[in-house]
Amino acid sequence: MLRIHDSGTGTVEEIAAGRALRTYACGTAVTSRPDGRPGPDGGAGGFPGGRPDGRPGLGELRSLLLADLIRRILERGRVRVVACSPRGPGEAGTQALRDAAALNCRPAEHAPSVAETIPYVVELVGALVERGHAYVAPEGPVFFDAGSFPGLPPLPAGERSEGGRSSADWVLWLPSGGEPSWDSPWGRGVPGPHVVCSAVALGLLGGRVDVHVGGAGPRRPYEDRERAQSDAAAGREVARHRVHAADVRFDDREPGEHAREGEAPPPDTGDAGGGGVSLAEVVGAGLDPLAVRMAFLEHHYRRPIVLTWDSLRAADRAVRHWRTLVAEWSESPSAPMAAEYVKRVEAALDDDLDTPGALRALRELADDASVPPGTKFESFLHVDQVLGLDLSSDIGRSR
Repeated sequence: MLRIHDSGTGTVEEIAAGRALRTYACGTAVTSRPDGRPGPDGGAGGFPGGRPDGRPGLGELRSLLLADLIRRILERGRVRVVACSPRGPGEAGTQALRDAAALNCRPAEHAPSVAETIPYVVELVGALVERGHAYVAPEGPVFFDAGSFPGLPPLPAGERSEGGRSSADWVLWLPSGGEPSWDSPWGRGVPGPHVVCSAVALGLLGGRVDVHVGGAGPRRPYEDRERAQSDAAAGREVARHRVHAADVRFDDREPGEHAREGEAPPPDTGDAGGGGVSLAEVVGAGLDPLAVRMAFLEHHYRRPIVLTWDSLRAADRAVRHWRTLVAEWSESPSAPMAAEYVKRVEAALDDDLDTPGALRALRELADDASVPPGTKFESFLHVDQVLGLDLSSDIGRSR
């Protein structure tokens, strides 16, 4: 059974799954102001770090891939996974779904739009006000009372709110006459930038989340708030396990670009969300989108990554090479899988998602001349049900 690092306890724990398991993955970023109040698009469900064009950066997609790997491994063990991940507003939210699909992330059963989440948001905010965890400010916004929930870490100066009783409090509902906006008991307005996450998890997953998947770096203050909102409204801990992917940065310099004598290297062009480049730019450079998936698999999910164009090209070559091999092996008689190699791959994946170890075992299998091609073929296809690299896509193509 899958064992994974729980960021709440700081230990690697087994995910005890019955016949069904509920997962929640934070959606990709939606533009919001530094004080935590929503931006002009409603700002629901996001965190800072997105690109100006609204498309997710590569780093934001890493947490979605992490959720997908967890789901695939559990489903391999015949566990029914009910996945939930709200999408951002408008075309940006739709494009994020397309990007996730291009990375072979299986679609969530629940992927509500911001408008579809408003009834759950109103219910959540009402429960927090009733329980004494939220209050209506004189100017109209509804704030979460941070002092009512012990254990919240202090916020960085740039994350503190204005207009509440304390700078540690944050907006749950903000009056707005613009569009989009929605009716509520506190007037027409929009939800705060991280309220949707709590509302959707409570409303669509029955108030229980078995595995909550998020990102690191700039997302963490927002996820602390989301946890406080959920647990305060429910009167108990909502998420059994919390799992986080590490940061992704993108350096768009070509190799040797800053090698001139006496010249300092230019600063990293990406932020901790990997916002320096989008998946569309990767595809526009002639690379397979699953090269990004392979590049992520090459690193343990808890280790930060600095992606470069060179590393993405290398990942693209690796994916294409394996597809070519699988297509060649498919022309040989079928044979039983290489049990020991497959066992090593699956053991690595079960051990806190050790994807680099799984890839090493597969490379050893590919190079092992003593293993028949038909055995390699069956083994690679079996493992690709979790890796999701479309390794069978070149079968039958003329070469």
